[in-house]
Amino acid sequence: MPKVGMEPVRRKALVDATLRAVGDHGSLTVTMSEIARHAGVSAALAHHYFGSKEQLVIETIRSLLRQLRADAVAALKAAATPRERLSAVIRVNFQAHQFAPETVAAWLAFYSEAQRSEEVRRLLVVYARRLNSNLLASLKQLCPATTASDIADGAAAMIDGLYLRQGLKSAPVSIESSIALTEGYVNAQLAAAGVVAGSPPPAASRRPPPSSGR
Repeated sequence: MPKVGMEPVRRKALVDATLRAVGDHGSLTVTMSEIARHAGVSAALAHHYFGSKEQLVIETIRSLLRQLRADAVAALKAAATPRERLSAVIRVNFQAHQFAPETVAAWLAFYSEAQRSEEVRRLLVVYARRLNSNLLASLKQLCPATTASDIADGAAAMIDGLYLRQGLKSAPVSIESSIALTEGYVNAQLAAAGVVAGSPPPAASRRPPPSSGR
C-alpha cells in the first residue's frame, strides 16, 4: 500500500522524470516505462497516478507553465515602474534554467506535439496569451493602446524566436545578448511612439527577478 502523503512527491518525480526522458530522446517517443524508470517507480504506479503518457505530458507542460507564471509574478512584484516591469517580463523568459537541455527539448517536443494534440495546442496558446498580456499591461502605461499592442506582438515574437534559436543552436545568441536585442527593439518602438523615458534602468541598479521556468 502506498505511503500516506507520497502521492504529491511521486507525481512531481514523474513530471521531473518526463522532462529528463524527453530531454534524453529529444522527442515524445519515450514510453511510460522509461519515464517511470527515470522516476524510480513502477510503470503501473505511473499509470495509476496519470492514467496515460499523454496525461503525464499534459501535466508536465502545466508544471512548466506554473513555474514560468510564478517567476513572472515574483519579478513583476520586484519592479517599481511600468518600464521596469516590461524589462522583468523580458528577462524572466530568458532565465538560464529555461535553457537546460531537458527543458529546451521538452518545449520543442511540445510545440511539435501541438500539431497533433488539441490539448497541448491549447496550453501553448495559454502561454502565448499570458506573455502577450504581461507585456501589454506595462506597455499600455507607456504608449497608446494600438501602439502597445503592436510592440507587445513584436516583443513576444522576438522572445520566442530567440529562444528557439538558442534551443536549436541555430546561430545561437547569448542570453544577455537576447535580452539586449529584445530591449533594443522595445526601446526603438517606444522612441518612435514618442516615449522619451523608454530605457530600462542600468543593469546594476535593476532588481533582478528571483531565479526560479518557460
